[in-house]
Amino acid sequence: MKDTYPLLEKTNFPALKRAPLETLQVNLGYLCNQQCLHCHVDAGPRRKEIMSLDTVTDVLKFLRLKNIKTLDLTGGAPEMNPHFITLVKQARKLGVHVIDRCNLTVLLETDYEGMADFLAENSVEVVASLPCYLQENVDAQRGKGVFDSSIKALKLLNELGYGSDEKLQLNLVYNPQGISLPPSQAKLEPAYKKELKQRFDIVFNNLYTITNMPIKRFGSTLISKGLFDEYMQLLKTSYSKDNLSGVMCRTTLSVDWQGYVYDCDFNQMLNLHAGLSKDKTYLKDLLQSDLKGRDIAIMDHCYGCTAGQGSSCGGELA
Repeated sequence: MKDTYPLLEKTNFPALKRAPLETLQVNLGYLCNQQCLHCHVDAGPRRKEIMSLDTVTDVLKFLRLKNIKTLDLTGGAPEMNPHFITLVKQARKLGVHVIDRCNLTVLLETDYEGMADFLAENSVEVVASLPCYLQENVDAQRGKGVFDSSIKALKLLNELGYGSDEKLQLNLVYNPQGISLPPSQAKLEPAYKKELKQRFDIVFNNLYTITNMPIKRFGSTLISKGLFDEYMQLLKTSYSKDNLSGVMCRTTLSVDWQGYVYDCDFNQMLNLHAGLSKDKTYLKDLLQSDLKGRDIAIMDHCYGCTAGQGSSCGGELA
């Protein structure tokens, strides 16, 4: 895999500082039952990195002592971590809102039967990747048969009340194909809702459009196809200063599977330490620290979050 770090390191992106911390985003490991082309984590079935129970315990302690309101769980497929259920249950007991970034197909795997029921029983918000409502586009990006499995999983979630019960939020994620920015979230969401309802009788709450980041697997593909510079030019020429105040790194702290912290999930994948630090910082070492006002580590990929309508794990910013 071609490394994009040297191509991103030199930047003129504006300096950023942290606001009060609201969300802890935790990567539970890179193990996944899928291997998608746009994946910035480079997750897959052969990955061995998995968060341990000791680190899960540190996450829970941080949530409690820092009074964090939202726990955002990512992977890989976060459900494939053997301590996923324990973490979710304990976080919910603390009154923390839990988000599961689910690839949908994992809910149909033999070893994870009943996972959808567990998510519903614990009122876990599901943010599910569905890069298009057309089979050919989804299978091209995520693998043959993924679309049909995703539709089956969405129907399962709907049967449990997701998308209709206000306590069971089901939000879908759109990623563009190729070197383009996402279309307007406000315009694309009605099309998604219409098509999924008419074709499959599926309902959901919100659609999040997210810009593909020029790092890891997607970044490597750009280099291989000779498109990296063109994509970076698109991100830079589409930069909007108005998006700076809403970028997710200002209110979110990212934690990797070993318990080390980063300013965002993308910085984690680049091994770009939090707050411009030269050394890694462990989560439990921040228990007595106030992060507000601290510097945020930036490189050229940050233009991905501020281009066009803006992009975050919660969709567009504008």
